[in-house]
Amino acid sequence: MDVTKAVWRKASSSTSNGGDCIELAPVSGAVAVRDSKDPDGPKLVVSRRTFAALLSQLKR
Repeated sequence: MDVTKAVWRKASSSTSNGGDCIELAPVSGAVAVRDSKDPDGPKLVVSRRTFAALLSQLKR
C-alpha cells in the first residue's frame, strides 16, 4: 500500500526532544504505523479492526 501521501500524527504526549514514539496515519480504511525516529523506514499497515483490537489489548 502506498503511504507516501499519508498525513502522520504523533501522540500529543510525545516530547519534542526526540523521545521514543510511534506515528499513525489513516490510509484507505486502514492504519499505518511508523517509528518517529525513522520516518523513511518501514511502515506497518493494519486494518482498523486489527488496530482497534491491539489498542484494546494494550489498555488491559
